Amino acid sequence: MKQIKKVLFPVVCLLLFACFLSACKQAKAEKQDWRIAIQSYTFHLFPLTEALDKTQELGVKYIEVYPGHKLGGKWGDKVFGFDLDTQTRKELKELAASKGIKIIATGVYVADKSEDWEKMFRFAKDMDMEFITCEPALNDWDLVEKLAEQYGIKISVHNHPQPSDYWNPDNLLQAIAGRSKLIGSCADVGHWRREGLNQLDCLKKLEGRLISLHFKDIAAKQEGEKEQHDVIWGTGILDVKGMLHELKRQHFKGVFSIEYEYNWENSVPDIKECIRYFNEFVE
Repeated sequence: MKQIKKVLFPVVCLLLFACFLSACKQAKAEKQDWRIAIQSYTFHLFPLTEALDKTQELGVKYIEVYPGHKLGGKWGDKVFGFDLDTQTRKELKELAASKGIKIIATGVYVADKSEDWEKMFRFAKDMDMEFITCEPALNDWDLVEKLAEQYGIKISVHNHPQPSDYWNPDNLLQAIAGRSKLIGSCADVGHWRREGLNQLDCLKKLEGRLISLHFKDIAAKQEGEKEQHDVIWGTGILDVKGMLHELKRQHFKGVFSIEYEYNWENSVPDIKECIRYFNEFVE
């Protein structure tokens, strides 16, 4: 037994030291107001209760939950959204907090009808969210701006590929010109590149309007593959270091949501490598 303890002690010390270093690096990022979150669609094959477990395993303290994510656990087939009852909302926040996680946002939200925006803002306020990731209808902007000011919740506009109104940052800037600074971009850098846009140019155009990112790196185009899938940060074509340098130049303060859309059934090891790459850059 003494021999086993003698062998295990240095191993345990090394593991604790590695955890300490990782925590220090993440603290440096947060000092700069760069926060990593998990976009729960990354784990859409699993209920939200398991997505929270995976987020905790990754050491990430924030999660952006997509509308419609099945809750699981004692809630079964209930889904995340503004129709949740008050008790379930309270218990979800408590469950996340027990794992050291805050539900920081929801998205990507697309309103079925204009009247639903009030419900979504009330829900976001009740869940203590900072922003709503969404793609508002062009006719809803006056309403959305009014509610953002009323509830003090930011609107982070995502850029799905065409035919989304916001696939190009020029379209977004035109839609929100002169509007509240609570309104800005959720920059999905992968979608830009897949649409033939240069992600660095897009980030530069949106300076001062970036609220959050769906941050990623993607593979080069492969013949026979429908989409350029996600890859571990720094191994693809998106010049991750270049994007991070640009965001640092802009004095960006916000959330990097990891939406890792590959290796769906076992993406945690890949995401760990993405976070390691991010932390090394911050260091």
